[in-house]
Amino acid sequence: MIHKSSLIKGLIVLVFILTSTISFAQQDPQYTHYMFNTMSVNPAYAGQRETLSIVGLHRSQWVGIDGAPQTQSLSFHTPLRNERIGLGLNIVKDALGPASETFVDANVSYTIPLNANDLKLSFGVKGGIHLLDTDWSKGTFRDADPAYQNNINLVSPMVGAGLYLHTRKWYLGLAVPNFIDTDHYDDYEESVATERMHFYFIGGYVFNLSETTEFKPAFLVKGVSGAPLIADVSANFWFQKNFTLGVAWRWDDSVSALAGLQITPGMFVGYSYDMTTTGLSNYNSGSHELTLRFEIKRLGRILSPRFF
Repeated sequence: MIHKSSLIKGLIVLVFILTSTISFAQQDPQYTHYMFNTMSVNPAYAGQRETLSIVGLHRSQWVGIDGAPQTQSLSFHTPLRNERIGLGLNIVKDALGPASETFVDANVSYTIPLNANDLKLSFGVKGGIHLLDTDWSKGTFRDADPAYQNNINLVSPMVGAGLYLHTRKWYLGLAVPNFIDTDHYDDYEESVATERMHFYFIGGYVFNLSETTEFKPAFLVKGVSGAPLIADVSANFWFQKNFTLGVAWRWDDSVSALAGLQITPGMFVGYSYDMTTTGLSNYNSGSHELTLRFEIKRLGRILSPRFF
């Protein structure tokens, strides 16, 4: 039996070793609803909601700026009958300026119970493809590389992995979405750039404030070499187990308001509005994100509310 405190200390030490040598630039799609869309950042989450879960998300970033990021994602994941193995599928479409990127990946997780108090450790791997299409006729570019004057269509493989330590009250996760270099559109250089490895560290906890109210803080830290770390921190309150209100803050980028409603036991809708806190706020009216989650009751089991 693995000791709980040793595992937590080991995971935290590993995270600090990794994050001390990395930093982050936005190449992968960015989400405010990472807490509702966890498999998008960690393959070990596949199957953790104990039922078939279908999540759709739309994000319109920096509304009012031509060519600003637009992201849509659709994910499916479910445990198998023995509940130790989870399977999932992610499909993401991300548009930025002249570039359109599509990510399709399959996720597999395996969960090990660590003690009788609901502590579990999940391992996850993912594999898929990344498609990059550019259309340089969209907009005007100040310093486009002559090598990229023609439209580009690239297909790249993706292989990633993650760890997810959790109970029904809290979780910690560490993931690398892709170990393989892939080509992305770089909106600052206005050219195609090679993506470096990204690291994601996530965590959350549920505090019972009363019989009808829970408080759920959560965080997401993202890093890649060559740019500053990005940290997201959120605080959501759940009322009557079906309505949530919260706020979020993204380091040196934005503040957000979040709301969600558990319409039925199997249907949840969430919305967030991000207000930019940098100089870019003079040129856009904020970012909007909408999430829909559908879950199907398994035979012989009542679908109970889940916070993670």
